[in-house]
Amino acid sequence: MSPSRCNPWIPRRLANCRKYCGDYLADAAIGTYNLRMNGGDSSFIWQSGDWPHWRYDLAALAEPLAKASRAQGILMGRLAESGSGDRDRASLASLSEDVLKTSEIEGEILDAHSVRSSIARRLGLDIGALAPVDRFAEGVVEMVLDAGSNSQAPLTPERLWGWHSALFPTGYSGLSRLRAGAWRDDAKGPMQVVSGLLGRERIHFEAPPAARLEAEMTRFLHWVNSPPLEPSLVRAGLGHLWFVTLHPFEDGNGRIARAIGDLLLARADGCPQRFYSLSAQIHRERRSYYAILEQTQRGSLDVTAWLAWFLEALLRAATQAHANLDAILARGRFWRRWASLPLNDRQSKMLNKLLDGFEGHLTTRKWASIARCSQDTALRDISDLVARGVLRKEEAGGRSTRYELT
Repeated sequence: MSPSRCNPWIPRRLANCRKYCGDYLADAAIGTYNLRMNGGDSSFIWQSGDWPHWRYDLAALAEPLAKASRAQGILMGRLAESGSGDRDRASLASLSEDVLKTSEIEGEILDAHSVRSSIARRLGLDIGALAPVDRFAEGVVEMVLDAGSNSQAPLTPERLWGWHSALFPTGYSGLSRLRAGAWRDDAKGPMQVVSGLLGRERIHFEAPPAARLEAEMTRFLHWVNSPPLEPSLVRAGLGHLWFVTLHPFEDGNGRIARAIGDLLLARADGCPQRFYSLSAQIHRERRSYYAILEQTQRGSLDVTAWLAWFLEALLRAATQAHANLDAILARGRFWRRWASLPLNDRQSKMLNKLLDGFEGHLTTRKWASIARCSQDTALRDISDLVARGVLRKEEAGGRSTRYELT
């Protein structure tokens, strides 16, 4: 597909537009392609006569629902036994991952340090030096934090418009001006998700006409704000799917849909802090995510398969959170053990890198490069930590001497 046929934000994110606009389910597919074209397709779920009366087989979902709930419960139990500092660090790590990955799914690569600093500022956490403010990262952070910390507040059009405006602070998506903070108007044709070469386009999805959005969003928001009639985790999956189906904005629908899912999950947890990232799990499984979405949009209003996928992804997200928590608790134990140890800035920086999961083996050369010092200085820093029992030599010796945490 030629660049002129692409939504203008695509070339800003990827130099090779044709690679991005290839097969929707190919490895290069890292986001939805909001393209405007004439014509349409039929047989989407919102065109069903009984739309939006969702159906699902609760008996078939009983096992994944129980497993996901149990994994959440075990995680919350572990966190309850942890100190407040460890919980804050776990929440910071989860929120940072959520912001980074929900954007990366759409092809938006944010600076990790800016994201972490932005979240830490808002939560009042001390993480040392803060990165400069990135207005694009700030918008996603505002939305994700509002969805979680204010999950009990009603979800209204004004709140969604605020999220959308925060995602697009300049009023542009790439080089294309959009209706920030307003429902789409379809002035350039129907909202479609399309891939393929010019003249051989494949329409994966077409959203309801803009003329229906006012009534559709009123019905959706009434459901979100009403007392739940379905299991809370099922409700989160339905909310995500329902919003994606309506696709009410010109851009940013995927990120907002995931934020709504997080809001409903936070209501279910009864906890404003987030300790696992469903967006990160969706990013890891984005090919199957797009596949199940397309399958669901082309099917009936029986969404059992989608909900099963959602619950299984949620289970894997909670399982991954246990691994992340292990690392955070290990870091906490390490620093409590060595709290009285006098360290220079280089030593503190390098020990934190080792605790974060240092790739490869630590050598004096790597220490000097990362800490920006001479190899002689690096050797003195390392030798001091070895003498104090913080580091130890690995078995390989000579010029390739390697070190590890004790």
